[in-house]
Order: sequence, then C-alpha cells, then structure tokens
Amino acid sequence: MKSNFFKYLFIIFVIGIMVFAIFKIKSDEQETENNQVQTEEQQKNTEIIVGVASFDSMNPIISTNKNVQDISRLIYEPLLTLTSDYKIENCLAKEWAKQNATTYIIKLKENVRWSDGEKFIADDVKFTIDRLKEINSIYTSNVQHVIAVDIVDDYTVQITLDQEVPFFEYNLTFPIMSNQYYLDKEFNADIVPIGTGMYKVSEVQSSSIILTKNQNWWGKDSTLTLTKITLNLYSSMGELYNSFKSGNIDIISTQNSGVQDYIGTIGYASKELKGREHDFIAFNTQNNFLSRAEVRKAISYSIDRSNIVSSIFSNRYMVSSFPLDYGSWIYQEQDASAGYNPDQAKQILTENGWTFRNSSWQRTENYRTQRLELNLLVKASDATRVAVAQNIKQQLENQGIRINIVQANDEQYNNSLTTKNYDMVLCSINLSLSPDLTTFFGTNNLANYNTDEITSIMNEVKNTTDDNVLIEKYKRLAEIYKNDVPYLSLYNNRYTVAYSTGLVGDVTPTWYNIFNNISNWYK
Repeated sequence: MKSNFFKYLFIIFVIGIMVFAIFKIKSDEQETENNQVQTEEQQKNTEIIVGVASFDSMNPIISTNKNVQDISRLIYEPLLTLTSDYKIENCLAKEWAKQNATTYIIKLKENVRWSDGEKFIADDVKFTIDRLKEINSIYTSNVQHVIAVDIVDDYTVQITLDQEVPFFEYNLTFPIMSNQYYLDKEFNADIVPIGTGMYKVSEVQSSSIILTKNQNWWGKDSTLTLTKITLNLYSSMGELYNSFKSGNIDIISTQNSGVQDYIGTIGYASKELKGREHDFIAFNTQNNFLSRAEVRKAISYSIDRSNIVSSIFSNRYMVSSFPLDYGSWIYQEQDASAGYNPDQAKQILTENGWTFRNSSWQRTENYRTQRLELNLLVKASDATRVAVAQNIKQQLENQGIRINIVQANDEQYNNSLTTKNYDMVLCSINLSLSPDLTTFFGTNNLANYNTDEITSIMNEVKNTTDDNVLIEKYKRLAEIYKNDVPYLSLYNNRYTVAYSTGLVGDVTPTWYNIFNNISNWYK
C-alpha cells in the first residue's frame, strides 16, 4: 500500500511538471507573438510621400494636372463616386433618382461636415455646378446639359437637363466645393479650398504640401492607417521620375507608355491597367462592300492586333476587343472580337461567293466583276496612327484585301467623320467614366450602323437602373459587336501605377482612383 502511495504521488508530480512545462511554453510563445506584433506596430511608418510635376492648383475643378486630380480624391469628394470595377456608388449623396428623362433628385447625407466644421448642404452643390458652368474646367462637360439646380431643402437638390443624357449619374463625379468658404474669397487657383474628404491640407510650403487626417470626416469610423501624406512638387515629370527612382516618392501614376525608360524595371512594384484611350476601326456599313457582314468579318479575322501593339508600340499598349473591356462591371465577357484567324477570313469570303484571283478577292454580280478594295481614312498629323494604318494595310493586303490609305488633314478628317465620307476610318476616343455606348450604337454613329434590335436595346439601357437588365443588354451588345462587326477594337493605352516595395496594404488602383483602398496602407 505504501509503495503504491509513493508511486501515485510520483505520477502526480510528473504530470504537474508536464502541465507546468506546457503552460510555460505556451506563455513564452504568446509573449513572443505579442512582442512580434508590438515590434511590427512599432515598425509601421504611417506617412507616405507622393509627387506632382508642373503643379498648378490644389483646387480640383481648376487644376488640369492629372497628378493633382489623383491626390484631390483624398481631400475633396463628389456626389457619386466609382468602385474598383467602375460602378457608380453614393458618396456625398445618400440616394438619387431619375424622375423623368431630364430631371434628377439628389438626397444628400446629413452627417457631412467640411474640414473647418461647417455643415455640407445643398447650397454647396448648386455653388459648384454654377462655377463649373462659368469656368473652363475638366469637369465643365459633366454639367454642359444642366439648365437648372433647384434647392428643395438643405439636403435635397433637383437637377434639370436640357436633353436626356444616358447614364447622367456618372457625370456627378466632380468634386464639390464649399459655398460658405468662398463667400469672402476669390475663386482662383491660388486659394487652397477646404474639402469633406478623409484628408485635409494642413500646410503649404514652397516645395511641398502636407496632408493630415480630417478629424471632421463623415467616414471617420473607418480606420485610416496613414496619418500624413506629403505631396512633393517638381518642375517636370523627368524630375519626378528621378525622385521615385531614388526612393524619395512612394507611389506614382502615369500614362507615359515609356515610363520604364525613366524608372527602370527593378526596385519597385507596379500595376499595369488599361487606360481610357481606345483606338478602333469604324466600318461604314452603308458602303457597297462593307454593307456585307462577311467582308467586315474577314477584315476582322485578318488583322493581328498583337502585331500592331508589338511593332508600332513595342508592347507599351494593350490589345482591346471591346470599348468596355478595361474592367467595367457592366461588361463581363472575356472577348468581344472575332480574333486573328486568316484561314477563317478566307473561308468566310469563299462561302459567300468571293474568289481569290490574281492576289486579290473578287466577286461577280450582274455580269460585273469587282475587286475587294477599300479606303482607310487616317489623320495625317498623327504620325503614330499613320504607321498603324500602314501596318493594317500590309496585313490586309497579305490576305488579298486591297487598301488605299487616305491621309486627311485635321479639318478634312473631322468633316469626313461628320458626313460619314469614308469606307473605313481609324479612330481614337477617350472613354468616359460612363458605360454609355452611344458613340458606337447611338443615332448617327460612326459605323452608320442601326437595326431595330439596337434601337430597342439603346432605349432600354438608358431608361433602367436594374443591374441585371443592364448586364444582359450589354452582353447582347457585345455579341453584336463581335458577330456583326460594325467596329473592330484595336488597343488601349497602358496606365501604370508604380509604388515602393515597402508600401503595405491593398494596393488596387484604377485609372479613376489610384488611392483605391488606401485606408489600410502603411510602410
């Protein structure tokens, strides 16, 4: 009995030691983990530096500087803004409604204050729109069809247009200025206005501008890791690029397709995005040959867009297949073009009565033989696009489709677009924030293209806010774009956002907002 007692006592003693050891190990691990977290927190740098070349003004509706527009979205806010997939969402507006074809009601958030503590109210919206209509601003076109802004109450405005504007709500993305702030001030480029955004201008120096957290920000419940943003001012883009290359700037954005020639290719992270510049061919569907879908398809199959991007732009542009394929929520297809397939081009022409003879395609109708030959209009003053036209000519003639390049001066080119005096035309547009495709499918469009179905779809999409309906209708527009080929998308410019490898957080820029998801950034 006594020996058993000591045996059990020994076992209990051993178990106790083991429990203590486990507890000690766990405690040490927890302490180590806590120390690591504390060390990481201590190592967090909550300040970043950005740069602006050729600075003009911190007033975002006066400035024409893209870098200023980027940073201004942290200081000033619009009624409506865009998500990372370019979908409209409320910002200073609580809700909006389209009452009829030309009237919109905007309800404002009631908990918003300017950085000086004054309330944001409907007067500020009217004041901003009135200024935009009086001055030459990059946002003036947003309100060109606004004929009245009526204040219903402190938090409600009614906007009236002189004509229906499809997706007009996307125009309400301009920054709002404070009416009260400018009561005793001139509206000029030298004055730094106050904003309602997450950051405010706290100090202006000769070579830099300091931003700090706006303690009056209505979204202050959201955690903002960065406490200070320094905006360094440079005399030129070359100076800004050198500063980034030297590690003195944390993030830059540029539409310069040759930016790597300045900043190199190593020592930083980057995101490459499709920009807003979209080049395409419009086929005049009223032309004798181009009225035939098989001819348009054959041309589409015969053009290797990757060859153009490679040989003309050294892969500094990005192949495109549809105007909205830059990541828009409303377009969910992966490819809306026929693709490069020269054998398919030959087959489709042969199946539709064309014969390849003497190095060209021919067709006989009513005892008359016609050779497939077309004019390609291009603006003579744009040397790069003339080179693109020559590349397209070579590709098509290799397929037996004869092309004559018509180089028109600026006035002739614009007149031809107005009168539709061309067979094919090489076009370039800056895509709007809106998903509106009126340029491509609206009345008097560049392809002279229209069907009852197109008319019906275009009327439906401008009169609905149902996302499912819009996605369905745009899917159909993409199918028509691909199958009937009134246009051929070629490429978009490349928009580059380069940033320090030490920048931590969800760095997911768009060409609308490079500071998307900035709330959790740090160094």
